[in-house]
Amino acid sequence: MFDDESLHVPAQQGPEAAQQDGRFVLGSFSIDEYRPIKVIVIGAGFSGILAGIRFPQKIPNVDLVIYEKSAGVGGTWYNNRYPGVACDIPAHCYQFSFEDKRDWSAFYPPGSEIQEHLQDVVDRYKLMRYIKLKHEVVHAQYDAPTGKWHLRIRPTGAGGESGGALNEFEDVADVLVTAFGAITRWKMPDIPGIDIFKGELHHTAGYKPSGKTWEDDLDRWGNMRVGVIGSGSTAIQMVSALAPHVKELSNYVRGQTWLSPRSVVGQIAQLLGREQAVEEDGLMLSAEEISRLQSDDEFFRTVRHTLEDTMNSMHAYTQLGSKMSNDFQALIRKNMQEKLATKPEIAEKLIPGFPVSCRRLTPGPGYLEALCADHVDFISSPIKRFTATGIETEDGKHKDLDLIFCATGYDTSWQLPFKIIGRNGVHLNEKWKPYPKTYLSVAADGFPNMFMSLGPNSATAKIQRERLKSMEAKPKAVKDFDRYIESYFPQTVFSANCRSWYKLGKAEGRVVGLWPGSNVHAMRALQHPRWEDYEYEYADSEDNSLYWLGDGQTSAEKNQQGDRAWYLREEFIDRPPVPQDV
Repeated sequence: MFDDESLHVPAQQGPEAAQQDGRFVLGSFSIDEYRPIKVIVIGAGFSGILAGIRFPQKIPNVDLVIYEKSAGVGGTWYNNRYPGVACDIPAHCYQFSFEDKRDWSAFYPPGSEIQEHLQDVVDRYKLMRYIKLKHEVVHAQYDAPTGKWHLRIRPTGAGGESGGALNEFEDVADVLVTAFGAITRWKMPDIPGIDIFKGELHHTAGYKPSGKTWEDDLDRWGNMRVGVIGSGSTAIQMVSALAPHVKELSNYVRGQTWLSPRSVVGQIAQLLGREQAVEEDGLMLSAEEISRLQSDDEFFRTVRHTLEDTMNSMHAYTQLGSKMSNDFQALIRKNMQEKLATKPEIAEKLIPGFPVSCRRLTPGPGYLEALCADHVDFISSPIKRFTATGIETEDGKHKDLDLIFCATGYDTSWQLPFKIIGRNGVHLNEKWKPYPKTYLSVAADGFPNMFMSLGPNSATAKIQRERLKSMEAKPKAVKDFDRYIESYFPQTVFSANCRSWYKLGKAEGRVVGLWPGSNVHAMRALQHPRWEDYEYEYADSEDNSLYWLGDGQTSAEKNQQGDRAWYLREEFIDRPPVPQDV
């Protein structure tokens, strides 16, 4: 509420007279004199880092806090340090659009290099003023009368362990942004006897090297008999990385998987001017190539744009039964069979009957070659139990093992490890049973002022600019997006019968892990928000939806300082193309 002196009404009339004669009471603020707004972001991976950059850039007068439970930034790339961890798409496509990192050591660099790059970004934009490391959000609840989110935060130890409930504290925000990702909570496999194994046992996501990287442990692993459980992208990377360095290696494979040749390798060779490139040696960048990428702007932009364009041209192969999908599958089958020619029995067990990309497709350079090595054993019989000295499979065979890595995945149920409670006491975990329903993957009805990691920037700015108490996706909008998802995925390879985290770890059912369309389709969909798909409450008591227009002036005019002709600055001018003479 405002006192009498703050009301912009004629001097002879008070606010009561203004209301009696039907006039609106003007706000005492300028149209661009935005009210303070507090935003809390959960997670400091790619999305949280981007929020730290863009929110202060786009939202004036913002109070921003980013809580990260780990001891460092980078999310997946900080927490995963297992042998062979690497990016599986070209690194020049795996950075923010406004970042121009040119000195990647390889087109598919190790995870430690990605994490170091993200730390560099954090340092360059001075984001540690917003980021609170080793702080885990353990509870969040929306208070409807005030339009605020109340969070409980618990400090954690250096390894992410809980600091205990006694150390919890509360923080309050106008807007809550979840940026913690879907694949973050790893779990050990539910295999009998796992607790009696006396050797060295790790989950890949829980493994921490004795030094800075996993290579620091190679000396003690060199004479070990090593087991890797799994056939997903992590297990594939591990087998490739460990095979050259250990005495014996056994890969326990329950399912089937497609391994794509890195199809852009030939294109990379052409872009770099190489005569040829193969998967094994064509991925590292030479000192000369890195130097050229750093010094030649046009060359760097061409490489980056061409790779990005290629990555965004592959959506058609996800359409079930399409020619591109069938041709791609035939190409991959041929490649796998050729690389497993010395052990065709592995090809029979590993090559799937389901279409390419039903499960996550991974390049896996070196994996098939490793399986053909004499000291590597491919074991497809299901695991029966752990023993004190190794693993017994259902075919009655037993392997003595000194070191076992479980590359057995994450909790992909979308059931969060802490409570998020929205309007009317609704728990998000309960609302998301049996599967999550959202509005364009960025919001959920019943949870005002809460946005998920994709595209929250514009929504937050709108709340502040238009002096909103809350904005919330309409139930109909959520329902309609759900209907779109149900109609889209049956025509794709993702709906085929294969066990995948895309489908909550099941072989059949609802696809929840993917956007219903291509990458560029998602970008277009989120580029221009549909404000009509939200319901709004206003922060001010005035019964006037345009109260945010304020007192009829801008802050630069009111304060007689600042730029009052900003629209003539070059960065604000949208210059139309001039037709050329034909």
